[in-house]
Amino acid sequence: MDLFKGDEAHQRVLIYGAGVAGRKLATLLQHETKYNLFAYCDDNISLQGQRIEGVPIISLANTEAALKDGQIDLILLALPSLQRSKRAAIVERLRSHGAHVKILPGLHEIVAGEVSVSDLRDIEVTDLLAREPVTPDFQLLGRAITGKTVLVTGAGGSIGSELCRQILKQRPKKLILFEMTEAALFAIDGELRAVAGTDAIESIIVPELGSLVDEATVARLFESWRPNTVYHAAAYKHVPLVEVNLIAGVRNNVIGTLNCAQAAIKANVERFILVSTDKAVRPTNVMGASKRICELILQALDDASGEGNRTIFAMVRFGNVLGSSGSVVPHFRRQIAAGGPVTLTHKNITRYFMTIPEAAELVIQAGAMAEGGEVYLLDMGKPVRIYDLARSMIQMSGRTVRDADHPEGDIEIVEIGLRSGEKLFEELLIGLESSPTDHSRIYRAREEKLTWKTLAPALNSIKRATDTGDRLAIRELLHELVKGYQPDPSGAGPNQKPVTPPEFPTSDPAIARHF
Repeated sequence: MDLFKGDEAHQRVLIYGAGVAGRKLATLLQHETKYNLFAYCDDNISLQGQRIEGVPIISLANTEAALKDGQIDLILLALPSLQRSKRAAIVERLRSHGAHVKILPGLHEIVAGEVSVSDLRDIEVTDLLAREPVTPDFQLLGRAITGKTVLVTGAGGSIGSELCRQILKQRPKKLILFEMTEAALFAIDGELRAVAGTDAIESIIVPELGSLVDEATVARLFESWRPNTVYHAAAYKHVPLVEVNLIAGVRNNVIGTLNCAQAAIKANVERFILVSTDKAVRPTNVMGASKRICELILQALDDASGEGNRTIFAMVRFGNVLGSSGSVVPHFRRQIAAGGPVTLTHKNITRYFMTIPEAAELVIQAGAMAEGGEVYLLDMGKPVRIYDLARSMIQMSGRTVRDADHPEGDIEIVEIGLRSGEKLFEELLIGLESSPTDHSRIYRAREEKLTWKTLAPALNSIKRATDTGDRLAIRELLHELVKGYQPDPSGAGPNQKPVTPPEFPTSDPAIARHF
């Protein structure tokens, strides 16, 4: 099959999708000298065999044959209304033939003439791993925010900054941004002020620079602004760094959370929502153990609250988010751009992923549901094998994987061994079961607690140990407080055999789930 013979200096382009978006994209290509459109591909059988201004519409099978014959340099996706899962399946099938696939961000905007060919970008992992969006409960989104004073700690971080973006849309009375990193605070403050000006949002935005470890700073923060709702996203989260910097990690995560929670009670905060992590479940590292203690603090304070304290404490636990600072996706992207190799710690390692906007949106909705002491789990979908993720990202960049079967490939994937405290797979539940909520992607865990009477002396001991730099005492206290904490200095945690990780329970909200 020979669909196209032409100037080899031009990129031979196929547009996948012969609908309105595809035709508009073809019009844009006419003004670009580097592209030469030779065909459309469409799954609609009634369109196959027809022509649009002389350009043939072919089937996917014919497209695959053309790819095999080397007749296609570039495929442009023009499928704005297609479900993400179906789009991902198409991209995977095209990539299996070595196709270089690009997409336009907000492809539906082509029709309105709001984008140009210069906006073309490679397919990214978020395009393939992102799930079909679930329409949020707008009543839940605004319940703890609209017209209220809202404080976000860690406001400049990956999750914290996205929480701020979504909170601002709900028009709080005041939005307090608390952050310890000056550059991060400057960036999110400027971004939010620009959005507020463009969208005529009258919320007062207040940037506050400081550390939650400083008890006096925290007390002043809460006393000055007396927030109604707090989203506590501040934490040291990078497992290897916290493992090495045990004292700083535990001080920031545990003592910072304790200071914040106690100040919230004194300031009569209505809701205090902790952003937690799947690494708090049977942790093999200091970061995970410290976050589990943060959960225990909120659980104990909520149980100990009397009639005079009505602060609702709750926590939301979820896994990795795509594209967060220090996460595997930007790390792989940098390695691919440098020509490789791409390094991963173990070929069988798996992780749950969701997009940052989805995670933040669900955190806000879960927090609005809280009545006190709940541990919420976010449905993370199916776990992803990191090796498969690496292969996909290499192929999405238009390059090939170099391995024993393909020694001529472009980029090699190299195993470097599990890092200290790293698991092969992560879990979301410590106990045996979770129960559904009114939201299809939010579940409620039933976990063991500690009483405040038991926990308070241990927290005092942790504070003394971090003040004096007593690493051994801190480790002993983590062991004492965190059920299932099994650190392994060699890096091989308790579940390191190549096993199939547990999938998140079925999304049927009518069934109580068990792992």
